Amino acid sequence: MAPDCEVEGSVIAPIDTYGLRGKLTPDAPLAKLVWFKAGGHADWLFEPADTDDLKLFLERLDGDLPVMALGLGSNLIVRDGGVPGVVVKLGKPFASIEVGDHHTLTCGAGAHGILVASTARDAGIAGVEFMRGIPGTVGGFVRMNGGAYGREVSDVLIDCDVILPGGRLVTLPAADLRYTYRHSALPDAAVVVRARFQGEPGDPATIGAKMDEIGEARENSQPLRTKTGGSTFKNPPGKKAWELVDAAGCRGLRLGGAQVSEKHTNFLLNVDNATSADIEGLGELVKRRVYEHSGVLLEWEIQRVGRP
Repeated sequence: MAPDCEVEGSVIAPIDTYGLRGKLTPDAPLAKLVWFKAGGHADWLFEPADTDDLKLFLERLDGDLPVMALGLGSNLIVRDGGVPGVVVKLGKPFASIEVGDHHTLTCGAGAHGILVASTARDAGIAGVEFMRGIPGTVGGFVRMNGGAYGREVSDVLIDCDVILPGGRLVTLPAADLRYTYRHSALPDAAVVVRARFQGEPGDPATIGAKMDEIGEARENSQPLRTKTGGSTFKNPPGKKAWELVDAAGCRGLRLGGAQVSEKHTNFLLNVDNATSADIEGLGELVKRRVYEHSGVLLEWEIQRVGRP
């Protein structure tokens, strides 16, 4: 058994590490792992060696602690009080991509979207070019029904392998995820480890040209080389979130060290050592101003996790 661990004056529960091959870190800082570069610590951070290692780990927990999977940290605010329970970081062992028969792709949950799209291009598989435009990994795409430039994961997902609380590995067809806009029915503590996507035959040059268009569009419209979290709010039906934010006079608005991007107003930025409270508070301020101006109540697209 691992010893109890002191975290800010409290004791977090021990975890049995016998037989585990991955890395388990108590009181682990998360700011360096998320794009905003802000936020608190995880009670525990587990980096599994492979799927079997993760199954054993979750079986040991037996649902007694909250579990959150972490990919690139691109669509995430980790609150300053840290994340209770265990954060599971899926690294290189979960980043494989295999080309299958009938224009399919089998991808580990840690595979980057741009690498999925590039692998598909090289294999002459069309239909997943949009993943070039999503900053994140497959596990996050599957959980949130990630999408960009007119397509989303629900359009191409065949099924996914998921480890449930308690350590049971199941394969869920896409229909079981009951996808809606940027949402799935996956349980919070379930961890996606693999997904299969259905493409279609295509010409690599044509696919590559489409990917280049997506890359150029992102470069021209989004603040890519900043401390940001991607699109902040969901687009309301028939409307664009950024247009509502801009119309409410929020372009460049600041709170503490956080700012609404002047390049794309649906992006929040950490411009001056912002705390996560600054970033989330700015988002709530923008929501209020948009509602007062247009009567539309924006919904967060960025996930906000942890203790305030």
